[in-house]
Amino acid sequence: MARYTGAVCRLCRREGQKLFLKGDRCYTDKCALEHRSYAPGMHGNARNKKLSEYGVQLREKQKARRYYGVSEKQFSHYFELAEKRQGQAGENLLAILESRMDNVAYRLGFAMSRAEARQLVRHGHFTVNGKKVDIPSYQVKTGDVIELKETSRSMDKFKGSLEANASRVVPKWLEFDQANKVAKVVAVPAREDIDLPIEEHLIVELYSK
Repeated sequence: MARYTGAVCRLCRREGQKLFLKGDRCYTDKCALEHRSYAPGMHGNARNKKLSEYGVQLREKQKARRYYGVSEKQFSHYFELAEKRQGQAGENLLAILESRMDNVAYRLGFAMSRAEARQLVRHGHFTVNGKKVDIPSYQVKTGDVIELKETSRSMDKFKGSLEANASRVVPKWLEFDQANKVAKVVAVPAREDIDLPIEEHLIVELYSK
C-alpha cells in the first residue's frame, strides 16, 4: 500500500480526534476538528452511526497506523514481530513503533510532527553510533547514541524546532543533552512512557481474528 499523500486533516476527522499530523496548526483554531468534527465524505455527518465490534477494532488500528505514519504492510510486519517477542503483543507493537528513527527525532523535539521528522531523517541529518542513518523506519536499540550532524546544528530549522518544543517531555527511555544535540537510548520504550490514546488490545483482537 502506497503512503497516503492527501490532506492529513481528513485523517484526524476520520478518526474523530487530533492525531497531531500538522505540528503547530493542530494546537490552533485552524485545526479542521475545531470546525468540522464529523468524518469526511457525503455520509460523514450522518447521525446515530454505531460501529460493529470489527469496526471499533479497525478504527483503533488505523488510528495507531496514522499516528506513526506507517503503511498497512509495515504495520502488519510490526505486529508479526511483536507477536514473536516475549511479553504482550500490543505493548511490544507500540514499543516497535516508538523505536522508529523518525519517531525518535520527533520525540526529541527536532521536528514539529512525525511527518516532518521523517523528511529530516531521509535528508541525512542524523547519525546513530557515529554512522549516518537516513531510513525513517530504522529501529534504534538500547545503548544507541543519536546525534544531530555537526553540519546541521547551526540550521535555523533545528534551532526553531528545539526552542518551540522546549516544553515537550522527552520519554524516560531516552536521555537527551539538548546543548550538544546528543541523545542515548537507555531502555526499551515502556507502555507508561507512550502518551498516545491507543487501546492496543483492540488491535491485537483484530489481528487475532
